[in-house]
Amino acid sequence: MKTIAFLGSPRKDGNTELLLNETIRGIESAGETVRTYALNLMKIAPCQDCGGCEKSGVCILDDDMNALYEEIRTADRIILASPIFFFALSAQSKILIDRCQSFWCEKYLLKKPLPEGPHGRKGLLLLVGGMKKEIGIECGDASAKAFFRTISVKEHKVLGFLGVDAKGAIKDHASALQEAFEAGRALVS
Repeated sequence: MKTIAFLGSPRKDGNTELLLNETIRGIESAGETVRTYALNLMKIAPCQDCGGCEKSGVCILDDDMNALYEEIRTADRIILASPIFFFALSAQSKILIDRCQSFWCEKYLLKKPLPEGPHGRKGLLLLVGGMKKEIGIECGDASAKAFFRTISVKEHKVLGFLGVDAKGAIKDHASALQEAFEAGRALVS
């Protein structure tokens, strides 16, 4: 089973990364491996809405996203981990999602959805935000849901934690790290 994870936080060793690491630990405890991509360290241009992918399903931009297309295409489990900024996913996460417009064209215009593969495709959304209003989780999930459905992930779980702002504060949350570990384990079980 192939599992990939996208870290959408710009903050090194921040709450989102700590949560993702615990999720990965859960996956590894189940005997699986994870390929992780730190989006902030990659050269990915934003979608130009040029229409270049409409007839082929292939993005015409040439950057680090090219490697991620194949990873997404062949993954059985996909994790997106993002902080919530201004009630939305991080810019790093959103660039990844927007560049999946080529998958949207492939699925909806060309009628060639990504195959579900032998294990089916499942997703996990990890969200961490300093605010205390649930709307941050709801807005982040709405965007992620469109992403997951576009890449033929019919179901995904959301694990969101609010009121967690200072770097490392997720370690002080009563259950976050344990929930992340268990969610990782469940994702590949």
